[in-house]
Amino acid sequence: MTARPAIGPVLAAAGASVAALVLAACGGGSSDTGDGASTSRSSQTLSHVHGLGVDPADGRVYVATHNGLYTVAKGQKPKLVGHRRDDFMGFTVTGEKTFIASGHGAPGSGRPGNVGLIETKDTGRTWTSRSLSGEADFHSLESARGTVYGYEGGRIRVSSDLRSWDDRAALEALDLAVSPAGDRLLATTAEGVATSTDGGRTFGEGAGPVQAFVSWPAEKSLFGIGTSGRLSSSADGGTSWKELTTVPGGQPQALTAVNADHVLAATMTGVYESRDGGKTFAELAPLAS
Repeated sequence: MTARPAIGPVLAAAGASVAALVLAACGGGSSDTGDGASTSRSSQTLSHVHGLGVDPADGRVYVATHNGLYTVAKGQKPKLVGHRRDDFMGFTVTGEKTFIASGHGAPGSGRPGNVGLIETKDTGRTWTSRSLSGEADFHSLESARGTVYGYEGGRIRVSSDLRSWDDRAALEALDLAVSPAGDRLLATTAEGVATSTDGGRTFGEGAGPVQAFVSWPAEKSLFGIGTSGRLSSSADGGTSWKELTTVPGGQPQALTAVNADHVLAATMTGVYESRDGGKTFAELAPLAS
C-alpha cells in the first residue's frame, strides 16, 4: 500500500516507537482477493486499526482497519460491516449512521488505489464516492460544525461540502483534532502538538508532550495518547496536560473520545474502552499480532 506521505521527519524526531507505530499501521498487504469473502470470515480477529468511532444512533462501536470496517462489542467476535475489505485509512463519524472515510480499494475490487473521500449513510453497509477518487488518500479526517478537515499528502485540506477542497498549511503531522467549536485545529508533530487558530492555514510551533493521536470531544476535554500508550488529558486545549494512565498494549494505533467519559483506544494488542474519562480501560476486542 502507499506509505504515509511526508512522515519521515516526524519519525526521525519522535523516535523509533513512532516509526514502529506507523509501520504496524501501514505494513502488509490484504490477504483476500476483493469483496467476495466467504461468510466464515465475516467474524475474525482484528488487525491494523486506523480509526475508531461510535454511531450516536445506537452507541455501537466501529473499527476501521486495513481489511474492512468492523463492529465490536465486549464478549463478542468482531463483525465485518457490509462486504468491502478496503483499507480504511482515514475514518470519522459525522452523524447518526453517517461516516466518512478514505484509503485504498481492496485488491480485485475494481476500486482505485486511492479511493478519495467516501461517505456512508447506512453505517458502512454501502459507500458513495464524494470526491478525489483515484487521487487522494486521507490519513486523518475530522469534522466540526459542518466542516471536514483532512490530512493528505503532507497538507491540511478542508471542505464544507465533501466535493470541493481548500488546500491549506503543509506540515509534518500524524493526526488531527478539531475543537468542538471549530475554532482551533490541532496536529500531532515531532515537536509536540501544534495549534492553528485560522482553520489550518497556519500553525504555531509544536509544544508540550509528543502525542501520537489526539481527540477533542468537549471544549475542556481533550485527550492525547503518546507513542508508548500513555493517555493524557487537557482542559485548556493542549496548553497543559495531565497524565491519566497507560492503555494496555503499548504503541497506539488510534484514539477516539466520544465524550468526556467515553474513550476508545486501539493499541498493538487490542481495542480498549474507558467509561471513566480514561482512568481505566477494558478490552473490547483483541488484535492479531
